[in-house]
Amino acid sequence: MAAVTLSAALGTPAEAGTLDDIFAKILVKKVTGENVHKHLEKFQAIADANGGNRAVGTPGYAASSDYVAQTLRRAGYKVTVQPIKYVENWVENTPTVFQQTAPNAKAYVPGTDFFTVNASPSGDVTAQVQGVDLTLPPTPTPSSTSGCERSDFTGFVRGRIALIQRGTCPFTQKLRNADWAGAAGVIIFNEGQPGRTDAYELPLGEWRGGPMVFADFAVGQELASAPGATVRIKTDTTTTFGTSTNVIAETRFGDPRNVVMVGAHLDSVPEGPGINDNGSGTAAILETALQLRHIPVRYKVRFGFWGAEEIGLLGSEQYVRGLSQAEQDRIRVYLNFDMVASPNYAIKIYDGDDSDGVGSPAGPPGAAQIEKQLESFFDKRGVGHVGTDFDARSDYDAFNWVGIPSGGIFTGAEGIKTPAEAALFGGTAGAPYDPCYHSVCDTITNIDKTALDVNSDAIADSTARFAFNLRAIPDRSSTAALTAATPESRPAVEGSDDHRLR
Repeated sequence: MAAVTLSAALGTPAEAGTLDDIFAKILVKKVTGENVHKHLEKFQAIADANGGNRAVGTPGYAASSDYVAQTLRRAGYKVTVQPIKYVENWVENTPTVFQQTAPNAKAYVPGTDFFTVNASPSGDVTAQVQGVDLTLPPTPTPSSTSGCERSDFTGFVRGRIALIQRGTCPFTQKLRNADWAGAAGVIIFNEGQPGRTDAYELPLGEWRGGPMVFADFAVGQELASAPGATVRIKTDTTTTFGTSTNVIAETRFGDPRNVVMVGAHLDSVPEGPGINDNGSGTAAILETALQLRHIPVRYKVRFGFWGAEEIGLLGSEQYVRGLSQAEQDRIRVYLNFDMVASPNYAIKIYDGDDSDGVGSPAGPPGAAQIEKQLESFFDKRGVGHVGTDFDARSDYDAFNWVGIPSGGIFTGAEGIKTPAEAALFGGTAGAPYDPCYHSVCDTITNIDKTALDVNSDAIADSTARFAFNLRAIPDRSSTAALTAATPESRPAVEGSDDHRLR
């Protein structure tokens, strides 16, 4: 089919409107739930033929990546298959040295006072320790948010060793934030309540930039209370990496100085085929891309199908870290779609302006406008929506870190639906949004077609509108990113983990 021409789209003078409004309506009409569902059927067939899953490092993921790349190439997109790395195996060759060098000299005992975090890289770092939002003494019940938010690292001095307390969010979220903030090494220590005092092995597999240990509460408290405490951490490890892929597709039309980026993760967990998580987001943006090829966009549109999200957001992080400052600045918005058809769904829009006042602060400049654009779509449809926090559990996180404004839709994972949400969206209060989250039953039957259809329309609408109109989005500049988040010339983030561990 030929591209839609401007004159055909405008119709009669009475029908004329702004280009973003005209082409958004065209794209929404073309992106149908039925066609999106056909991609889900393909992902299910791929999983069925490849051991029941589409996890990173498996034939199922390779076949999923090939399907997306070939489909987009046939549609005329410029497609890049980008290699990414993840940890396949990790070995601690000799016991880690962890000692305080100032103000007192003290050696800590491996296997008792601390354990090396799997998969800490080899390294030898001596630096001052800096506590990160510690709760000392600890509260009676677990509640520490140390290291869970980017703002916890405001004022963190690059090159120091981050001292982080266990609690609330996944360990790997804390490690990720410390790494982006420029920590030369990381000490996580247990939170301090009864039953949460001892050190133990952390099988996270989260490969980061410097040595990492998990210490008992007594060690953490001791270091936090010693002014100017300096420690040495020396690790001797061997890490074996595997290679996977991101699929990046870009429109052939549009101003390359202004890029609208749309992303979803392509991999499943090993336990199942991942049709809602995240076949749903992948299928919706794939169909949006296929239909967008007919439209002469004003700004370049780039689609990212991320690998290795389920083992630590690796594909999106490595992609962002591989961009120069100038390349980052060209990306004006990033739209993220991870789980958009949960069977007990709520329509959740990422809270770009922090109007909900929950968890993380507002996103980078422009995130509020993305949120408002999505809200406007649902409001015009008469469809309810609620906010959801930027909790660093999906691929928007790397973009937010470098100041690229992000937003998107999420319909819920293992969390529990509230009575208010049940009143707004239907479904069952007190039950998970997705009872098959990260399990074998996340199949083609684990999809709510109403949610899939309306959210696919919302994805098409927002993509088209930003592809023609970025006036509401502030110009990108290097000052938009947090100073602490500027990527170093360290190795790209690599690793594997269960990022639900806390």
